[in-house]
Amino acid sequence: MTITLVKKILKDGSPCKKCGDVLNKLEQNNQMQFIDSVVIADERDDQSAGMQLAKQYDVDRAPFFIVENEGEAAVIYTIYMKFAKEVLNQKTQEADELKEIMDNNQDLDFL
Repeated sequence: MTITLVKKILKDGSPCKKCGDVLNKLEQNNQMQFIDSVVIADERDDQSAGMQLAKQYDVDRAPFFIVENEGEAAVIYTIYMKFAKEVLNQKTQEADELKEIMDNNQDLDFL
């Protein structure tokens, strides 16, 4: 299995806040050891490696994870908690998963 983390640099050159949050979680949970590469999606450069991967996989948010297993199609994760649970087999709290989904989908609301 190969795992690539794509993080974003904003048009003003500043790092993506959400990307920083996810990197902190990965480090705090000793999960960076499972990440094979970190690629930058630089909004100032459409040709940056991360922007090309986002285009290739039709992803419009960062950070995201590309999980590749030999002979299988790559699986894309845009939600850290889902990635941690399904790929890294980490226990997660449902409330944390729901919060991240809501944070990533501003148009969703509870009924």
